[in-house]
Amino acid sequence: MPQHVVKAIILALASALQGAAMSLFLFPHYIPSGGAAGLGVLLHYVWNVPYATSIWLLNAGMIVAAIKWLGKSSTLWTMYCVGTAALTINTLSPTIHHPIGNVWVDLVVGGILFGFGVGVLFKMGASSGGMDILALIISAFTKWTPGRVLFWINSSILLAAGLVIDWKVIMYALICQWIGTRVIDMVGKKTVSVPSLTKRVR
Repeated sequence: MPQHVVKAIILALASALQGAAMSLFLFPHYIPSGGAAGLGVLLHYVWNVPYATSIWLLNAGMIVAAIKWLGKSSTLWTMYCVGTAALTINTLSPTIHHPIGNVWVDLVVGGILFGFGVGVLFKMGASSGGMDILALIISAFTKWTPGRVLFWINSSILLAAGLVIDWKVIMYALICQWIGTRVIDMVGKKTVSVPSLTKRVR
């Protein structure tokens, strides 16, 4: 089987796992899955900006950044992963009317599955869009692991949302981020290397 076909299958499975983690375990408890969702919630609460609009604009901006800094190949794979995750969420979310279990159990399971899915995407040179792209770019500059960078980006946004909206949900989101980013770094282990950025830094 051609290598790009194998990669497409693995990325599709990882993206679907990420989408399932959000739909089945996190969203039923209204827990934002990351900084992009947290920013969407904050903008909607303060200025009544529609969720779809804010998240679409954020992803559009990150995709432009990805083309410049991460290259066309990584960007195309990211768009593929974003589409797969969105399809999974749109398929599963309407069927879930109540949380599967206790919020703490769902939080841990959802965080682990979410982190594993995103970790596989990072490992294979793709991402799930949003703040993941920014984390990859900063990781290439600083040599911090992508999971560590993503944790601080998302935590900053979620803390800001917590100050304005509700500390309880944001507390859950921060714990989810901590679990997810630990799993991401366990899966990835090595810092992402981006040739175009390496040349610029030198």
